[in-house]
This record gives sequence, C-alpha cells and structure tokens, in this order.
Amino acid sequence: MGKGFFEVPIAINEPVKDYAPGSPEREEVLATYKKMFNSTVDVPLYINGRNIKTGDTSQMVPPHDHQHVVGTYHKAKKSHVKDAIDSALKAREKWAVTPWEQRAAIFLRAAELIAGPYRAKINAATMIGQSKNIYQAEIDAACELIDFLRFNVQFMTEIYSEQPESTSGAWNRLEYRPLEGFIYAITPFNFTAIAANLPASAALMGNVVVWKPSDSQVYSAKVILDVFKEAGVPAGVINMVMGDPVMITDTVLASPDFSGFHFTGSTNVFKDIWQKIGNNIHKYKTYPRIVGETGGKDFIVAHKTANPKQVATAIARGAFEFQGQKCSAASRCYISKSIWARVEKQLLADIKSFKMGSPEDMSNFITAVIHEGSFNKLKKFIDKAKKSKKAKIIAGGGYDKSKGYFIEPTVILTTDPNYETMCTELFGPVVTIYVFDDKNWEKTLHLVDETGEYALTGAVFSEDRYALEQAVRILENAAGNFYINDKPTGAVVGQQPFGGARASGTNDKAGSKLNLYRWVSPRMVKETFVSPSDYRYPFLG
Repeated sequence: MGKGFFEVPIAINEPVKDYAPGSPEREEVLATYKKMFNSTVDVPLYINGRNIKTGDTSQMVPPHDHQHVVGTYHKAKKSHVKDAIDSALKAREKWAVTPWEQRAAIFLRAAELIAGPYRAKINAATMIGQSKNIYQAEIDAACELIDFLRFNVQFMTEIYSEQPESTSGAWNRLEYRPLEGFIYAITPFNFTAIAANLPASAALMGNVVVWKPSDSQVYSAKVILDVFKEAGVPAGVINMVMGDPVMITDTVLASPDFSGFHFTGSTNVFKDIWQKIGNNIHKYKTYPRIVGETGGKDFIVAHKTANPKQVATAIARGAFEFQGQKCSAASRCYISKSIWARVEKQLLADIKSFKMGSPEDMSNFITAVIHEGSFNKLKKFIDKAKKSKKAKIIAGGGYDKSKGYFIEPTVILTTDPNYETMCTELFGPVVTIYVFDDKNWEKTLHLVDETGEYALTGAVFSEDRYALEQAVRILENAAGNFYINDKPTGAVVGQQPFGGARASGTNDKAGSKLNLYRWVSPRMVKETFVSPSDYRYPFLG
C-alpha cells in the first residue's frame, strides 16, 4: 500500500507538431519511415511476457504499395488463446493488488516514451501500415495516445477520490476493484491510439487483458507492445494474439472467467459477439461488461445562414482526412439550396487541389484505403452512382489498385435523401450531398434524425441561434458527439469524450472517466467503531 495521498501530474493535451519543411521532427520521421519501410519485421504473439512464433504467418504490406512486404505476423492456434487467458488470470493475482500509484507510473512512463524516443517510430509505423499522412499519424498515434495515457491516470484518481459520507460512529469506504476475471479487447485498424487505449485503460484499473489487434494494424501494434514492455507492464497483464477472429473470440467467450469486452469495430461484428455472450451467459462467474464503439453514418447539416466556405472546409476535412476511414467521418451532407452554389464551388476547388499518393511524400493529403476489400466495396458504390438516375458524381469517381488501393475523393450529389450512399456506411473517401429547399429546414432535421441506424457524430452550421437551438433539440438522439459550426471529426481526449448510441455503440465515452467506470466493480466497506450489544430498539420500551 502507498504511504501517502499522492497527486499525479496534471494532464495536459500533447501539443501537435506541425512537421513543416525543414523542421527536425519532419526529418526524423522521414528517416525513420525509410528505415522501417526498407526493412522487415517479424511480429510474434505475446503471451505471459514471452514472444511466441507459431510458424503460421501472414504478410504485412503498406496499403499504398501492396506489393512491398514490410513484415510478417504470427497467428494463434486455439491452444495459444487458452494460454493467453491462463496467463492473464495468473498475472491478475499480483496485478489486481498492485497499488494504484505503481500502475499509474507505468502508463505515465509509456506516455513519455511515446512523446519522446518512440514518437517517430510509432508515427512511421502508422504511416506505413495504415497509410496515414504524417499529420493524421501525429494526431492519432502520438498525441491522442499520449493523451489517453495521461488523462486516464488523472481520471483514475478522480474516481478513487469519490467516497461516501461517513459519521463519527462509522467509516464508509468505497473500493473500486478490478473486474473478477479478464477483459477481451478487440481493436480497429484506423486508430493506433484506440488500439492501445482499449487494453491499456482496462489494465490501468487493475484488470488483465487478452488483446486482439486488427490484422491491418499489427505493424503499429508491435510498437505499442514494445512501449508497454519498456514502460514496465508486467508479464501476463496484456497479452497480444493475432489470427482467426472467430476462433479467437469463440475461445475467449467460452471461458467462465470472461468478465468484460472492450471493442471498436463494425456494428455487425459487435452485435454478433454480444449475441454470443448472451448465449454463453450461464457459463460466466459474473455478468460481463460490454463496451463498444461501432459504426457511423455521420452528417453535416447547413442552414441558409451558414458560411459557405466554412461548410466546404468542414466537408473537405471531415469527409476526406484519412480517406474517410474514421468512425466520425462526414458521410452525408444536407445543404440549404440558397448556399449550395457557393459551397460547391469552394468544395470542388479544394478537392482539385488535393494531392494523392504515398504518405512518404508529405505534400499528399490523400493516401490509400486500408485493403483490397475496402477498395472493392467503394468501387462498387461509385460504379452504381455513375449509372444511377438519382445520383451524379460531381468530383472524383476514379480508382486504381495497380500499386496501392487508391480511391479518388468522391462527391455524389443526389436528388433522393434516401439514396443508398446517404444511408449505408461506406468507410472511405466518398461523401453524398442532398440539397434541400430553405423552407424545409425543420423537415430536413427530422429527415437527418430518421435516416439510418447510427448515432455517432454530426454537425450543424448556422449563424442563426434559433436555427441552432432547433437543430440541437431535434437531433438530440442522432449523435453522441454533436458539433456546432465545426466538422464532425477530431474529438480530443479530456475535451470531447467520444462515443455514440443507437447502432454506433454503448456510448461509454472514451477519453473520459465514464469509460473507466466500466472496468471497476465497486465494493462498499462500512466499519462500525462501537458495535451495538443489545438487539432492543428504543421503540420497544
């Protein structure tokens, strides 16, 4: 036990480096990129502090240069997953009783390692493996991950300090225990920070984790694991396994010690796993905590009073940064007719100025989508729009996978607010726009709310405060993160806790202490100083 009421360093958001030409950070990350791109890495499983090479491997290739191999990763058999579970449960015996300040120190050290010696490496890995340009890599793999680690430590201390009232006769204490069992974390390809935070946030609160990163993010996942090891995360606390997702999940969910699920990914996968958990519920020692952030069909709505250049910029950034592969990316836009011509002019000029190619060339705003499956899906929707009588492509529409999985930033203009690409999550650099009559503002707000199954992010633009208030009220349940006169992407840890409802997830708000509450099981301890020695109450006479 600690011998003091310790105060952790006050969390401050990590400043984003700009990587301007000639800057030292630009030169360092380019040199690191070239070194990593021109070498190969072999990524083993990581179980109980040991690297496990199974010999069953898959290749890792950059999406922007898919014939170039940067490494391989090993895939688990069922026995390896069981070993990971057993190792986690064994590690829990010590980790769950480790004083909180010792756990805090490990993850604060991890934040400093990323901020310093690992910054260029984790950014370069994200650029290579996930085809992020340097700015998108910096705000994700460096800054957001650092913020998660620092702020979660601060949030943990705030939770622990929340205590019930006591009296002179009894001391009431609330303990925030880790969950009894182990946590299963499944993480996505699109954010390195999320890949690290899902296992780390649970581990910080004293839990042990079996972590399955996305097959398309293993390159930067290896860097995350290197950071955790150097920071001092004990063996068995976080175990990393790759391979057949169905086999891994079914093996995990068969364990009676499964106690929590931390997920970011597709809506259908999350629903399927939730159903499996329900089918297995009689096996478990405790009711599992289920936390998920899933799909989105995120919107921008522009009132007739909105500034057209601001709306165009919000679309250009919100729809096309990281090729639209953000859960929060703007994917459907509703623009008032009286401002559309000016919005269109600015938006098309902006798109025309985009450069597309490898992230190594830092003049490129757009790079490749994550893999061939994503490329083929987007191509299908683009081709259908080209033939549709209800839609017209006014920008982009081209694609090429000969070297990398490149999809041109594409704008579809539709006359049907229920056109397929207004309703279906695409997860790529395709945005669909519907122009509405100014008089139909309120009707359009209801349309936005009723279109599709998701409720992750959304934005409204207007200079009319009454119109803004109306939008906030009508769209109350349409987005868990709602933006006024800003794009619907770019939530900052500690400032805009992130998550959505409906088919977009459980809305447990990563980047706040609301998420950490899900990884603790409170125990109330009442200590009475002088216990009664007679059962009789005064009313008995």
